[in-house]
Amino acid sequence: MPDQLTKLAYQTLQQGKALFGLTHKEVSTRLMRALAPGSTPSMQPVSEDLMQDLRRAMEQLQERDWQEAEQGLYPASLLFDAPWLDWASRYPLVWLDLPATWNRRQQRNVRDLPRHVDQEAYPDYYLQNFHHQTDGYLSDHSASLYDLQVEILFNGTADPMRRRVLAPLLRGLQAFADRPAGQIRVLDVATGTGRTLRQLRGALPKAQLVGLDLSTAYLRQANRWLGELPGELPQLVQGNGEAMPFADGTFQALTCVFLLHELPGEARQNVLNDCFRLLEPGGVLVLADSIQLADSPQFQPVMDNFRRGFHEPYYRDYIGDPIEERLARAGFEAITAETHFMTRVWSARRRAG
Repeated sequence: MPDQLTKLAYQTLQQGKALFGLTHKEVSTRLMRALAPGSTPSMQPVSEDLMQDLRRAMEQLQERDWQEAEQGLYPASLLFDAPWLDWASRYPLVWLDLPATWNRRQQRNVRDLPRHVDQEAYPDYYLQNFHHQTDGYLSDHSASLYDLQVEILFNGTADPMRRRVLAPLLRGLQAFADRPAGQIRVLDVATGTGRTLRQLRGALPKAQLVGLDLSTAYLRQANRWLGELPGELPQLVQGNGEAMPFADGTFQALTCVFLLHELPGEARQNVLNDCFRLLEPGGVLVLADSIQLADSPQFQPVMDNFRRGFHEPYYRDYIGDPIEERLARAGFEAITAETHFMTRVWSARRRAG
């Protein structure tokens, strides 16, 4: 069980990550305004009351993260699990990449993708520069910077938000408590660079873990990150979440983190339908994605600014989309949801028997 000294270290780390994220964004925004006038989109003002609400929500997230480690849901080592030296070496590349990002944003060029990409191999909605990032999700360069960029965006809370899937996942897997841990199969849909898989391995050290993603470049980065872990290496598979290359009922649990807001509505439903197909009866699906207007109306200016500042073509539709209804339409039951800072987490089950 982690002690109070460990908690102090965790709190200090989170405060440092938050300060780093805020400082980077402030400096880069000022520089962008100076060097590329007109490239900064108009934003809704964020009041001091709203900033206080955001700070409180962040503190509650961090306290929840600590409590769940203290309860033994996952090892305290996950609270400190990040490739700090690697990120430090890549941080200059984030700055070097900014002028291209600013230029892309100013020109509203959202199809600036590598020439070698076989566009026939991907759905049209995927062939975009999400977040205005260089190469979209389709290059090793993009994959090498993504995790650091996300940490900056969320002021160091990306992994604590990802870990919110662990408690409902473990509760759901209690339906299979009579099985050996090594026979439990868990699929992470849209695994990206494998950060969620690292959290899953910490909580489920003996389970068979599988990660699926559409980007081969991001899977290559995931293979590098995950190769450092002890124990069995998670299996990584290239594929589309709308029609995944696995047999019916072959998993006891599925996770899906930060995917739905980057899908058009039809694709969103297709992914949920296929998740249902892949679950064994009694299995659990846990989703984590952006907050929505229905559960967090006080953060509407933040959601609007996110849409304006980053190229997120399906975000406006997503924040009003009733995900609970989509889950029920796919066939799920026992649907629950809760909110942690900027993340909404849903848990749903496929009926047993």
